[in-house]
Amino acid sequence: MDLDFTEAELSRYSRHILLAEVGAIGQARLREARVLVVGAGGLGSPLALYLAAAGIGTIGLVDHDVLELSNLQRQVAHTTARLGRNKADSAAETLAALNPAVRVETHARRMDVEAARELIPRYDIVCDGTDNFATRFLLGDACHLLGRPLVSAAVLRFEGQLSVFQGHRGAPHPCHRCLHPEPPPEGLVPTCSEAGVLGAVTGVMGTLQATEVLKLILGIGESLSGRLLLWDALDARFRTVKLKRDPACALCGENATIHDLSAHEGAAPAVCAV
Repeated sequence: MDLDFTEAELSRYSRHILLAEVGAIGQARLREARVLVVGAGGLGSPLALYLAAAGIGTIGLVDHDVLELSNLQRQVAHTTARLGRNKADSAAETLAALNPAVRVETHARRMDVEAARELIPRYDIVCDGTDNFATRFLLGDACHLLGRPLVSAAVLRFEGQLSVFQGHRGAPHPCHRCLHPEPPPEGLVPTCSEAGVLGAVTGVMGTLQATEVLKLILGIGESLSGRLLLWDALDARFRTVKLKRDPACALCGENATIHDLSAHEGAAPAVCAV
């Protein structure tokens, strides 16, 4: 591990290095880490900003969508002047201005099976910042099968939830299908474009995602693996629910039936960032 830091790096990360739980070794780990952020929107914006500020060595951004005026109420990595531009490219420009030392890899494409197989193995940790179940289940299955931790957040209206899925590590860690065995029927759960979302809620949940990523890389604290964090902004109340590994889970159970991504073939889920 390279522990040589420039004067600029020592100054930039001084508040990290002062922490006994981080120090120079921890900061070096952050510099060597590779994190994939799927969706450069309401969740991906604060997530990617804090990862870049923390000194993550390489950040991958996946988003095929273009920036619209309605996005700017919550997608804070973008500016009005960039309307019509690809979100991954726009967010990369913001991250480069924040921390030029961070390498940003943009992937202006849909997160389909081909992209999952190609991109996920390149990174250490994957973050889900999308708002559709097709992409969420693809990421959950792919990360489990390819052996990558998935830090997943979701928001709607005034509520958010967050968990870390590491079912590939075996018991007692659950996978995402231990929580949601199958996608809900189409139309049952509204999207943010249908039900609305308070912009600041995505900021809180995206920042919590970034915190979980940093904890995983640094090996500190207690991960949300095996727990689901729920936040109600209107009541200003957090609560945590335990998640157990399901022995009958189709993905990580004793008699698992999902061994590849063939069930997702043919589908073209969009990376709809919250």
